[in-house]
Amino acid sequence: MNAYDNALRQLETAAKLMNLNSETLAILSSPEKIIMASLPVRMDDGSLQIFQSYRVQYNSARGPYKGGIRFHPQVDVDEVKALSFWMAIKCAVVDIPMGGGKGGVVVDPKSLSQAEIEKLSRAWIQAFRDVVGPDKDIPAPDVYTNPQIMAWMADEYSKLVGKQTLGVVTGKPLDYGGSKGRETATATGGFYVLQEAIKEKNLKPEKLTVAVQGFGNAGSIMAKLLFDAGYKVVAVADSRATIYDRGGLDIDKLINHKQETSSVSEFKGAKEISTQELFELKVDILVPAALENQITKDNAENIQAKIIVELANGPTTPEADQILHGNQVLVIPDVLANAGGVTVSYFEWLQNNSNNYWSEEEVDKELKERMMPAYQAISAAAEEYQVNLRTAAFIKALERLDQAEKIRN
Repeated sequence: MNAYDNALRQLETAAKLMNLNSETLAILSSPEKIIMASLPVRMDDGSLQIFQSYRVQYNSARGPYKGGIRFHPQVDVDEVKALSFWMAIKCAVVDIPMGGGKGGVVVDPKSLSQAEIEKLSRAWIQAFRDVVGPDKDIPAPDVYTNPQIMAWMADEYSKLVGKQTLGVVTGKPLDYGGSKGRETATATGGFYVLQEAIKEKNLKPEKLTVAVQGFGNAGSIMAKLLFDAGYKVVAVADSRATIYDRGGLDIDKLINHKQETSSVSEFKGAKEISTQELFELKVDILVPAALENQITKDNAENIQAKIIVELANGPTTPEADQILHGNQVLVIPDVLANAGGVTVSYFEWLQNNSNNYWSEEEVDKELKERMMPAYQAISAAAEEYQVNLRTAAFIKALERLDQAEKIRN
């Protein structure tokens, strides 16, 4: 399954329904720029390794490119193109004045030492220094990248341009220009839109069961927010194991267990099941918070959850989307559900540029004020066009992108 083909199909579906301007459709059907570089890194043993890397700058009609950098062995150019397109849509969905970009390095970071990861991070900035910058393209963390990596990148860029330029990346540590609330933003934004959805459906959190696939940064924080709000989280999965407890997992204890053992495996009182079984559990809410293409035509029919909150990017294929819509499953799409991350990244960029830093309460208030109206507008568009929330989100985003393209062309 090609993630970029999936992304273009989503674009075409929404464009047809809303009768999108043909020139805007043509512009949005391919990225503005694709930059590739080979990164030479001197390894700890003295050998030289070359790592293939990419930056895709999809669309800048609404502002500078914005989007993460992932370090992952399965990175390829089509995946990065898809992710950069979704970033352009995502920024427009929550109405922040930024475009879409994405970066990736083909590497298994688990096989590298900290020193090698630092060298790789600095090599990435050296290779892409001319195309990134606080007014051009602002990267952020993604899969297997983190605040420390962003700090190395900001430091390297600052050295290259001869002045401290913290606004070149977001998702930095708090002590190095980061924003309060950034690490929890993706999950918190997803939690806010889920709360709007269950309010709309007149459901009560304490009566709802949840399964979360992915127990990294976004997934574990989402599980904790749900647990604290009274939802019963019965299953979670990480890259090593999937666990299930019908009576509900104690998420506080599970987070401690994961910190101590590096996995959710062998958590007391829980039984291990397969990832496939997690997707097919009789739960009310399913939260995919891992990688793309997890819900496909092969397993969509077996999903019993009535609400899916896509914290991951592109976890559902177009074929699966049709099946879920036919089965009346409410899918809160990635371009809305995980847009809290880019929203607080935008807040961090504003703080860096103004050198004025916000309290956690201010960040949270501003995040809520972006996410809740975005859900309401998309829900209204879904009703108007009689489509699912994903297509409605694309319609709202494309309206804004179309406006921007008309103004600049």
